[in-house]
Amino acid sequence: MTDKPQLHSSIVAMVSLASGIASNHPAMGQCQLERLRGYGVPEHQIDAVIEIARHIRDEAIEKLDFAFDEAAGANKPEEIAEPTGESCGCSTTPSGQSCC
Repeated sequence: MTDKPQLHSSIVAMVSLASGIASNHPAMGQCQLERLRGYGVPEHQIDAVIEIARHIRDEAIEKLDFAFDEAAGANKPEEIAEPTGESCGCSTTPSGQSCC
């Protein structure tokens, strides 16, 4: 069995931060913020991770709400448009950050 290289601890903290935000985890990655700052990750990179995670969370909620409303018969084609985003689910944040 070969040893696989481990992810750098700053990458693990970024993934944890993003997934916590995107999943609405109660802790929201607060401890990861301090870890990232301690690792010397620039604030603009932390801000980008937060923006992307929030965008993915908000887009998921929008699509879930649309599907629920559609199943409940609440959507009328002329009233509510389907949420935007490419078929693969990849879109950009308001500031232009790519989510893929």
